[in-house]
Amino acid sequence: MNNLRGAFLMILAMAGFAAEDAFIKVLADGMPMGQVLVYLGAGGGLGFALLANRAGICVFSRGFWHPMVLLRNGGEIVGTAAFITALALIPLSLATALLQTNPLFVTLGAIVFFGETVGWRRWLAIGIGLGGVLVMLRPGFGVFDPNALFAVLGALGLAVRDLALRHRPASVHPLQLSAWGFSMLVPVGLCMLALDAGAVRIGGEEALLLVGAIALGMASYHALTLAMREGEVGFVTPFRYVRVVFGFAVAWVIFAERPDLWMFVGAAIVVGAGLYTLIRERRVARAVRAAGQAPSACPP
Repeated sequence: MNNLRGAFLMILAMAGFAAEDAFIKVLADGMPMGQVLVYLGAGGGLGFALLANRAGICVFSRGFWHPMVLLRNGGEIVGTAAFITALALIPLSLATALLQTNPLFVTLGAIVFFGETVGWRRWLAIGIGLGGVLVMLRPGFGVFDPNALFAVLGALGLAVRDLALRHRPASVHPLQLSAWGFSMLVPVGLCMLALDAGAVRIGGEEALLLVGAIALGMASYHALTLAMREGEVGFVTPFRYVRVVFGFAVAWVIFAERPDLWMFVGAAIVVGAGLYTLIRERRVARAVRAAGQAPSACPP
């Protein structure tokens, strides 16, 4: 295990995702959301299918119909579609900060749906983290934007994806999952286009942005996968939160966004709570392994 290399790859992946978000936000300014989803889904699905084929992995597999894979794909559809919609409707900095609630929702989902036992400290961290969301949204203070809920829905959908991923069959390869997840965006985008005014003709600039977004998304995903292989999961995973730094920087430089103090405070609360849950989970797992016990009943 090379933790430093893993951390570097994770930081690189988060930088790539932040840049991809910026590309998508620019595209969404003049292109229907459904059309963006169709292009991203088709490009990403085809790209990962080609990578799978090159690695000798058949994209068409019975594993697609496994309940956890179907749930994973459903979470991918909801999470990605909702987050891309949020990128089009709200500031990039706010969308990025709200997406960081994903680890909190993963922990909460593991408790509710998979019976994971946690102590009061992690319950408190989840509550504080969700309180940070309220600080950023400030409902009832005249600045609340309902469109921000799309980013929260995106975090929820991606949490479902991550939870289902933990229970996927071992025979299903990550490249298969990626190809399926991206491809599922195509029918969703087509349905959105049917309800909208329809597709628009794209020019050379839009085509370059689309190619850039797809390439960044695939490269970032690959870097993320390598990061989890290179380093210890407990050490590498917290570096996911550097996406907030990159997201705020991109929003500041490219879109001239100026988050207020409440945005910074709320984002800090969410990130702090998420980091605590990750660190606490790592400590509990170590204690369980040291005691030679099954991890079903975690100490508080």
